[in-house]
Amino acid sequence: MKNLILIILSVWGAISAYSQNVYNINIDKPEKEILRGHLDLGGTNPAGEEITVNSYYIEKDGKPFFPVIGEFHFSRCPEEYWEEEILKMKAGGINVIATYVFWNLHERNEGKFDWSGDLNLRKFVELIEKHKLFTIVRMGPFCHGEMRNGGMPDWLYGRTFEVRSNDPEYLEYVDALYGQIASQIKGLLYKDGGPVIGVQLENEYQHSAAPWEFTFPGSKKELTVADLDAALAHEQIADTEGVNPRYEYGKKHMNNLKQIALKHGVDVPVYTATGWGNATIVEKGSIPVTAGYAYPFWAKPQASGFYLFKDIHKYPDYSPVSYDTDLYPSIPCEIGPGIQPKFSRRPIVAYESVNPLMVRIIGSGSNGIGYYMYHGGTTPQYDGKFYNEQANGIPRMNYDFQAPLGQYGQARYHYKHLRMLHLFLDACSDQLAPMKTVLPETNASIKPEDNETLRYAVRSYGESGFLFMVNFQDHIEVKDIEDVSVKIETSGETISFPLKGTFDLPKAASAIFPFNLKLAHTFIRSATVQPLTVLHQSEGNCYVFSSVDGIKPELNFLQETKISKLRNASVVSVNGLKSVQAQGNAPFSFEINGDKIMVLSQSLALNALKVGESLVISEALVLEDQGKLQFISQRTANKIHLYPAKEIACDKVNIRKEKPVFKGFATYAVEFDEVKPEVKFEKVSSRKYTLELNSDIAKLNDVFVNIDYVGDRGLAFIDGELITDHLYQERKWEISLKNYAPQLKNDKMVLVFEPMYPDYSYLEDLTQVPEFENGKYLKVNGVEVVPEYKTELVIKK
Repeated sequence: MKNLILIILSVWGAISAYSQNVYNINIDKPEKEILRGHLDLGGTNPAGEEITVNSYYIEKDGKPFFPVIGEFHFSRCPEEYWEEEILKMKAGGINVIATYVFWNLHERNEGKFDWSGDLNLRKFVELIEKHKLFTIVRMGPFCHGEMRNGGMPDWLYGRTFEVRSNDPEYLEYVDALYGQIASQIKGLLYKDGGPVIGVQLENEYQHSAAPWEFTFPGSKKELTVADLDAALAHEQIADTEGVNPRYEYGKKHMNNLKQIALKHGVDVPVYTATGWGNATIVEKGSIPVTAGYAYPFWAKPQASGFYLFKDIHKYPDYSPVSYDTDLYPSIPCEIGPGIQPKFSRRPIVAYESVNPLMVRIIGSGSNGIGYYMYHGGTTPQYDGKFYNEQANGIPRMNYDFQAPLGQYGQARYHYKHLRMLHLFLDACSDQLAPMKTVLPETNASIKPEDNETLRYAVRSYGESGFLFMVNFQDHIEVKDIEDVSVKIETSGETISFPLKGTFDLPKAASAIFPFNLKLAHTFIRSATVQPLTVLHQSEGNCYVFSSVDGIKPELNFLQETKISKLRNASVVSVNGLKSVQAQGNAPFSFEINGDKIMVLSQSLALNALKVGESLVISEALVLEDQGKLQFISQRTANKIHLYPAKEIACDKVNIRKEKPVFKGFATYAVEFDEVKPEVKFEKVSSRKYTLELNSDIAKLNDVFVNIDYVGDRGLAFIDGELITDHLYQERKWEISLKNYAPQLKNDKMVLVFEPMYPDYSYLEDLTQVPEFENGKYLKVNGVEVVPEYKTELVIKK
């Protein structure tokens, strides 16, 4: 009988071991070689602070600076809302705002520049400065941005010279444009103590162009490119082959642009140039920024390589490139957290796809991230003219882009997930930036269609580092990856995740786990929690981590580590280490040598905002505004948690103190008096509806009308003027009424819908195609009216 039991146990052990997916990676590799002093980049401000650029990352005062760049076009948002939207971006963890200067908006008529109202670049940059962010001004002259002619004025078309060339007459016009931009940002450059740390010169030079709007429907598109470069020009980002045969000419052009900028005093630490697909840069005088779009409207819907780890510093996405990758850091400026639809293609970006995309990029070796677009907007009309890229079927006005912050600043699912990642970058970039990327041997064999194999990489320096994992792939079904164990081999030890047994990585999940992470007074041997932030407080540092849904949290330390003040956790001895493990899903904490470690549930971490050396947590949108908190919510009943515990006050809403979510926190209920805006939605014909706003909404921050329909498109008019439009993408059409409330006092909004037809090419992008009756389909189901409340909270000292 005893022998039978031993046989059964042996067989069971073999089956159990076989069922585990054990992944091994050896990080005992040479460190990344970092070059300094070879680039004509960098600068100082009047306070003596310095920005420099080495071959692997940007430095600020000798320490790594990890730019988190969010694109937001000031000209696509009403001036009166800029400040609130900048605060939303800051609350989301953006530290650099990038913006295009669209030439054709500012110089609509030759020689007459307009920098007023919604085109007031200077005011926009001053607001960025007010809220202590940096900015990169994308100066053009060519931009793209799904703008008419890619941002080039119509009046350039009929000239004798070639645009985007070294023709002296063309460069004279560029000189005038750059001079105007320089006057707008004068005194606001980094060298002056201002926020402008960088400018982008041109865009996708010798790689991409936009159609001139003189193109006729059905004709071959004539592109905004010099004839000699026409063979190199794509309409959007594309994979290329070989080398750029016109590189020397392009290098001269990019150098000309930089010299013109310098001539006008635009002397900044960082010049960028888009470097993907053999585009030309300013050699050793710019950072070649990169891109990645998993759901492009210009390519067939198919699984991409953007969720496969790689050495992205050596092999950028959209290779080949025209520059020596060993000389420059890998910093993207155009990672798509959304995408713009066009009439013939309507890609639907899965919001849960965006965080894994960014984790893959950082884990692959990028030392900066840039979102295009982070904030959507509305393409304006001027002088009765639409400025959309009509030749490609881009919406006339709606430039929502499915972005983390939508057309009207709506905060979406991926806004919070990305904020959590940005908190990690803010806390850990000093350690992360110098780290090399190490890929497992299994990496080369993984194809985009593989949903069975764990996708992972390590960034490490010496014996410490971070394990990066993603479980997502665009355009295929993903599933949980079960019974995973990852073993990291260093020069002298093996580190296991988890310490014992296995974990499951849920579908659409991503994770960043530390090992040999040095804290002020100890170090973490390994952990299955993600670093979130550090709070520097008088009684000691508080290191905040987030659990990952579906993975049991554990933090492992050397056996001699003295752990005290355990809350909601237990300590067990595993494989010669002390392991602190969670008891349930509640937050837990403990202390080591004066360092406090606190682990939040992922649901709490997603709602966390760092304000000074405090943590503010709420499902509402909380914005820090010079010591006060702007509190925005679409619900009347809300909660807010503050750590460490502090008193808050507000005389405009009901505030009630409640049982704290965890020891050391203060928890409050924040309740608004309900407002029910009176909105009347009425059908007037088979395709037309009217919307009336019959109440004053001045006490609200906004009112959103979410229109539920299935069809081809919708257009909204007031007094016969188009105010916005929408291409159907299986999501509700969201319209902010605060933008149009003054007009709606005396007029109705007219909504015109168009039916969908069975031969439309974008049907391949939809997950559900309706049954077509009489050869077409249109159904308007109704509207949802959502009031948005806002108040100001004061944190008492």
